[in-house]
Amino acid sequence: MTSSKLKPSILFITPLPPPVHGSAMMSQYVKDSKLINKTFNCDYVNLSTSRRMDEIGKKPLLKMVRFIWAYCIVLGKLMYHRYDLCYLAITCRGIGFLKDAPFVLLCKLFRRKIVIHQHNKGMSRDVERWPYRWLMPWIYRNTKVILLSWRLYPDIKKIVEKDQILICSNGIPDTLQEELEAKRNNRIPHLLFLSNLMVSKGVIVLLDALEILKNKDYSFICDFVGGETAEIDAARFKAEVEKRGLDKLVIYAGKQYGADKEHFFQQADVFVHPTMDDCFPLVLLEAMQHSLPIVSTDVGGIADIIENKVNGYVCETLDADIFAQKLSELIIDEPLRLRMGESGHEKYKRQYTIEQFEANIKEILTVSM
Repeated sequence: MTSSKLKPSILFITPLPPPVHGSAMMSQYVKDSKLINKTFNCDYVNLSTSRRMDEIGKKPLLKMVRFIWAYCIVLGKLMYHRYDLCYLAITCRGIGFLKDAPFVLLCKLFRRKIVIHQHNKGMSRDVERWPYRWLMPWIYRNTKVILLSWRLYPDIKKIVEKDQILICSNGIPDTLQEELEAKRNNRIPHLLFLSNLMVSKGVIVLLDALEILKNKDYSFICDFVGGETAEIDAARFKAEVEKRGLDKLVIYAGKQYGADKEHFFQQADVFVHPTMDDCFPLVLLEAMQHSLPIVSTDVGGIADIIENKVNGYVCETLDADIFAQKLSELIIDEPLRLRMGESGHEKYKRQYTIEQFEANIKEILTVSM
């Protein structure tokens, strides 16, 4: 067995769940990885200042306390341990960037090597604004940056050189007890939306698309699974559904985890994710794992996940008419659904398992030292 003294040491400064979102989940997978913890001596500090989705954008005093506490923990660890590498999963835009940037600066102060895992995008919106235009180059200078896809590079190209970039696609654990057939036995096709109720996740656009399908007499049931948010709570969602006459066609199931969430995946025929602002959604990998055809948008690295007309449809714009058209094709054509679903499942097994993710991260951490 390798002596712990001989293993490289890494300080991981990342958001951890709760709340549950892509960056936090991938950080949790790294923390739980036997491969990573066997290869390196690892310390972890939770970067998140929110503990629930409904805290995002609220409770500034409580968040300040959590920020100061996390900063003090990182300072203490850097003072008493000489880490070979600091790994940070930070927000790259807006107030979140300003909150996370001091942790990078602290690691730089102690002259540690740094790798930044970029789970989000939007840097290009701020790069010309004060104080980002001088702070961003400082933060990213002399670092390695992990992107989920080369499709995300244009967002950061004004700040980060190509030779700083390392690519690591997301991967997820296999939750299936046994291989799931693509064919479902629903008399009426079931559509599944699984995300928090946010405008940026396309909730309103999807409801508009479902109204179009209803008015054209397509038969379907659409399950919405996900937590309420400050902008769309259960009451507003119910009002939006009723306004469109979708009461008997749309079901809001709230948050679902574990076996309860699994039930929705296993009864669904089509997965729909009309997002406006994702990078590399884990939920799409879950849908592929469950042999579901996907309809989503061409944002972030989604076009890497979905091969258009192979394992789903990639819509170039977030438009209710376009989504309705693609959904209608899948609603009426079961062989098409099965073919796309099986293709997606095979791609998941080739590229997006948790084992592949862990091996990639291990290699990246090793070469970054």
